[in-house]
Amino acid sequence: MKTSHITTLAGVAVAASVLVAGCATAPSPTSAELDALATQTIMSSFRDQGIAKVDRLKQDLGQSACSSDKPPSDAVAQRIMEEAKTSIKWPADGQYFGDFAAGERLAQNGRGATWTDAPGSANGGNCYNCHQISKAEVSYGNIGPSLYQYGKNRGISDVAAPTALPIIQYTWTKLYNSKAYAACSNMPRFGHVGLLDEKQMRDLMSLLLDPRSPVNQ
Repeated sequence: MKTSHITTLAGVAVAASVLVAGCATAPSPTSAELDALATQTIMSSFRDQGIAKVDRLKQDLGQSACSSDKPPSDAVAQRIMEEAKTSIKWPADGQYFGDFAAGERLAQNGRGATWTDAPGSANGGNCYNCHQISKAEVSYGNIGPSLYQYGKNRGISDVAAPTALPIIQYTWTKLYNSKAYAACSNMPRFGHVGLLDEKQMRDLMSLLLDPRSPVNQ
């Protein structure tokens, strides 16, 4: 082996040892720095495409607190629920109900909000993906509780009865922003983030509470 090659290899060895020593003595990144790096990496990995914009990656308090490796403190959880309750918008004309048949079609529809959908196109509710909807269901998810006989089990025989108002408002709130009752709820916040419009919300309300609905048979 030539002397020049030996010298070169020796130089590489010295450089490597210096690099290793430098790595060994370098301070470890803080948790905040790692979080910032992860966020930067995620944000740079996506782009706007059709109606799906990168701003969907921005998290509010409920999302960031509930996607942490630790559950939120009681104080933070309470703040999340309070903020969710203040976000609720009640029906403009006080009418909570629509067409339960349209609500059933909506519950069975898992389409919408993707980059291939046209701006302004209606989204589905995708309810069957997490819940049993009616007795006739062949396949359904179990992430959420069964909604079969939802209104009947809560004593709703007439949605116009004054005694029905508390469960009506509870159900509307749950559909609009589920974090009002559970800070880390996995349920989509249909009204709060604009997944469903007011008419669609009314149709789902009828599906769940109208005594004539297949849900309550």
